[in-house]
Amino acid sequence: MRDYEKTEEKLGIMKAYYHLPGLFEFYDFYKEFLALYREHREYFNDWAEIGSIYGAPADCIWGGGRVGFGDEKPENVISLVNEYNISPRLTFSNSLIRDEHLTDKKCNRLCEIFEKNCTAETGIIIYSDLLLEYIREKYQKFYFVSSTTKVLTDFSDFEDEINRDEYRYVVPDFRLNKEFDKLFALSQKQKDKAEFLCNECCSPNCYDRKNCYENVSKKCLGGECEEHICVSPHAKDGYRFSEAMKNPAFIGIDDIKNIYLPHGFTQFKIEGRSLGSAVILEFLLYYMTKPEYQLKVREEIYLDSMLDLF
Repeated sequence: MRDYEKTEEKLGIMKAYYHLPGLFEFYDFYKEFLALYREHREYFNDWAEIGSIYGAPADCIWGGGRVGFGDEKPENVISLVNEYNISPRLTFSNSLIRDEHLTDKKCNRLCEIFEKNCTAETGIIIYSDLLLEYIREKYQKFYFVSSTTKVLTDFSDFEDEINRDEYRYVVPDFRLNKEFDKLFALSQKQKDKAEFLCNECCSPNCYDRKNCYENVSKKCLGGECEEHICVSPHAKDGYRFSEAMKNPAFIGIDDIKNIYLPHGFTQFKIEGRSLGSAVILEFLLYYMTKPEYQLKVREEIYLDSMLDLF
């Protein structure tokens, strides 16, 4: 039987870096939350840090994963992440990119202004090798994250992806989250590149996940396509954090502190770009906020007259 008990010697000074959803989609929320996070750092776990905030604006044809709905100006987004020295990530994970899409003016303009104006490194979450090579050649300052939309459910495929020099991080399919024997056997260099999707609500038995992501890619490209019908019997209930916590692949804070950090894994992705800001707050309370301050943080955000939480 494995011993997953945390020891101070194992945990040491390692920190969990969270990659948060809604760079464009929840700009107003983060504007208030980050101010609170900086002013009252004592409210938050000292082992938890914000690694990045990711997302894409509406009508971004390179987008994928979820259809972007954020309408905040890129200049305002850049100003916000610069103020707090947080890495922004552009979600360019469309799986259906062709040569004619590479010259899209809006997406190239996004790259230009983020490359020119961001003081923290900008990441690109990406699926297409064609788009990857285009951006690497045209823009010099970005780092790249292999998207979970690749649905890497075979561990050997995940390991091959980690070994690619182009990627700083690789997000495997959530169904590999608990493959501990194989995960622990990775080298530390490989572990440093693994970024786990923590709060997925999708069934581990889903056979249609790749088609779901491809449907989103088609929509982002502006093509006509039928609405994808989720095969889950609970799809009508929508996303519920309480249900996601029951998922066998769910990574909770005890897992992070007692298993992943002591074994050298530090990168954790929180999904939620298509959800409301009130749900995003619940994620940040659970993953980042000390229990005794969760109500206080919730009150500070909910009572902020500048926010329209939903």
